[in-house]
Amino acid sequence: MSQYFKVDGRTLWNPSNGAARLFLRQVAVFEAELELPSGIGLMEADESRIDPVTFQMFVAALLARHRRTSHGVLIALSEGFVATVLVLAERAHLEIGWKSVDLAMGNGRTDVQVPSPSTPVGDEAWAAALQDRSRELGRFMAW
Repeated sequence: MSQYFKVDGRTLWNPSNGAARLFLRQVAVFEAELELPSGIGLMEADESRIDPVTFQMFVAALLARHRRTSHGVLIALSEGFVATVLVLAERAHLEIGWKSVDLAMGNGRTDVQVPSPSTPVGDEAWAAALQDRSRELGRFMAW
């Protein structure tokens, strides 16, 4: 058996039951952390429908939060989830507001690692690395 994550009847991802279950549990964690709905619906009859408008807002907030931290453990714990969400957003043809993520940095960094990394990563390098990770992961995410 497998599960389906869909937007407007189009399959974005068809993971195994275990991968889908773990992903949905992570969705709940990040919804709580961001205090925002994800737009990813419950799994019913092996299908989860994604509301693209709500999901796009969730992706923007998730990226902004991920960008604001320099805490190594938080980055490690969230990077795989963020990359997975980016694959789904790309497959849903959602606009990723990388510039709005840069603007969110105006609020400053949160969850700073002590000691902090010696060289902060610039916005373009950060976005490029995350996009590369997402593309790499996307190769393993069956449609």
